[in-house]
Amino acid sequence: MTRLSSVKLLSGLAILVAIGFGVRPAPAQGSAATVPVPGDLAGSVKDLLQPTGVKVAGGSSVVEVYPLKSVSVGSAAPAGGAGDVLYPGLTNGELVGVVHFPGGWSDFRGQAIKPGYYTLRYGLMPQDGNHMGANANRDFLLLSPLSLDTQLNQPLKPEDLFKLSKRAPGTNHPGVMDLVPVASGAALPSVTKNDQGYTVLQFNLAAGGKSLPIAVVIVGQTSAG
Repeated sequence: MTRLSSVKLLSGLAILVAIGFGVRPAPAQGSAATVPVPGDLAGSVKDLLQPTGVKVAGGSSVVEVYPLKSVSVGSAAPAGGAGDVLYPGLTNGELVGVVHFPGGWSDFRGQAIKPGYYTLRYGLMPQDGNHMGANANRDFLLLSPLSLDTQLNQPLKPEDLFKLSKRAPGTNHPGVMDLVPVASGAALPSVTKNDQGYTVLQFNLAAGGKSLPIAVVIVGQTSAG
């Protein structure tokens, strides 16, 4: 075999290897598993939660989400319209569940969150000059240390929620989990990767005897400041 033929053969093999192994779509970084509510949670907290939650092993992080037994869903959209709001039925400041980070985690802003339990409350990004264009939608779940969130049975005012949520990362910004659209036809609970490359947990919230599908970013960070 000539040197030229050998080069062509090796090049062809390299292309085949690249096709076979190098250009396959990357799978979602994680899998969802149903887990019981931890026994070490206080009874006053456990009584508010569904009997089981969802555990996600995403990348190097483990995230456990425990939804509320039932969330309040209204019919009115928030002030300003619902065009940039994905979940207009949820009440700003209301509790939707508890999250546990056994080994710590980084939020949507890249802020370090220490291991532990945190409440998850629905919140809307303020419509002001500091936040314009920061995200495609205004919906977030805000984290607050469970031990400091003492009004679990009622929504918090936005200013009180933002102040409390800053205690999660210990910075001047709240700890946040970004909410995104639920993939059409998705089985729930499930983990998927959206078109922005974020690993997303999709699950159902119980709402007045009905199910409210919701999707939250587990692995992924915004490039906005």
